[in-house]
Amino acid sequence: MNTLDVIQRHADKYRVFALTAHTNVDVLFQQCMSFVPQFAVVSSIAHGRLLEEKVNSAGLKTRVLIGADALSMVASHEETDAVMAAIVGAAGLASCIAAALAGKRLLLANKEALVVGGSIFMRAVHQGHCTLLPIDSEHSAIFQSLPSDRSVWSRAIDTLILTASGGPFRTRDPSTLHLVSPEEACAHPNWAMGRKISVDSATMMNKALEVIEAHYLFDVPENKIKVVIHPQSVIHSMVQMVDNSVLAQLGTADMRGPIAYGLSWPERIESGANPIDFYQLAGLSFENIDEGDHAIRFPCLRLARSVLNAQSGLGVVLNAANEIAVAAFLAKRIRFDQIYDINAACMDTHSFVNPDTLVDLIALDKEVRIRATQLIDKCQC
Repeated sequence: MNTLDVIQRHADKYRVFALTAHTNVDVLFQQCMSFVPQFAVVSSIAHGRLLEEKVNSAGLKTRVLIGADALSMVASHEETDAVMAAIVGAAGLASCIAAALAGKRLLLANKEALVVGGSIFMRAVHQGHCTLLPIDSEHSAIFQSLPSDRSVWSRAIDTLILTASGGPFRTRDPSTLHLVSPEEACAHPNWAMGRKISVDSATMMNKALEVIEAHYLFDVPENKIKVVIHPQSVIHSMVQMVDNSVLAQLGTADMRGPIAYGLSWPERIESGANPIDFYQLAGLSFENIDEGDHAIRFPCLRLARSVLNAQSGLGVVLNAANEIAVAAFLAKRIRFDQIYDINAACMDTHSFVNPDTLVDLIALDKEVRIRATQLIDKCQC
């Protein structure tokens, strides 16, 4: 929705070639009415038929496609210049790799593509001469703070500092987290997000995934990536340079800012986001996420360090286990605090596999999902 809003503000610069959705046919149809894309892709035959009926009844020329192969096709199509990769979870990996190999401008809002794909995904980026631009507000902030000459990054960067709002439970007594409901976990104080991402923010798993993403995006080792809690969500992230200067990117909590920057880079266009009113800011504060109650509240963050200090494949394990665990929590099958338990158990029992292809990644992902489901069914967490 945010991407389409930015595009609509600059109809003279951009047009929509394809739109995709999982199962939300009604919203996708309304978007097709507004933007008349050449293709619309959904995940199942049933939803495809429903969308096709609506499209045909409206007299639209949009062609309805179905499934993962269709996603990869539109992402790599010769008429596509830029791809907004915003499919949640590992489901977006194949189409991201297809876009990368085709040399597209890939606007990466799907952090899981890098967490799961890792070096395989980055290999596709280099092989296809893809222009990879981060859209997550934290990574976009880092990118905007760095020199335009990538060749100097390794010499200039001392530390990447990712900021985190702290989510809805920043001040909650850690001993009560087992009582958290899905509704409470989805009530983020600053950002409007989907349910899965909201839960990831509440557990701080989103920040764990972002640490892994930052490692691959900026080629920075794990020990040079820090996370600090910044409740106001005004500073989106920072870079400490080798001379100890700190460069930060500030903005309102509105994803249209990073999206507009990704679309227009290296130029800038109007995004629709409101400017910061500095006179209304009560102040900017920071808290150490690794000390005191925060270390107890957010154990998931430590799992990212394990991934980056382990052999290849552990990112697939973490992401797959987390997707299954979050879905189980939202379905009220496990407690909020058990999300971490499922993730840690899957990582602890993982036998080493060194995935080298997309097929390997998909096979490992499937294996871990089965394992996580078994743990949930047997309450072995």
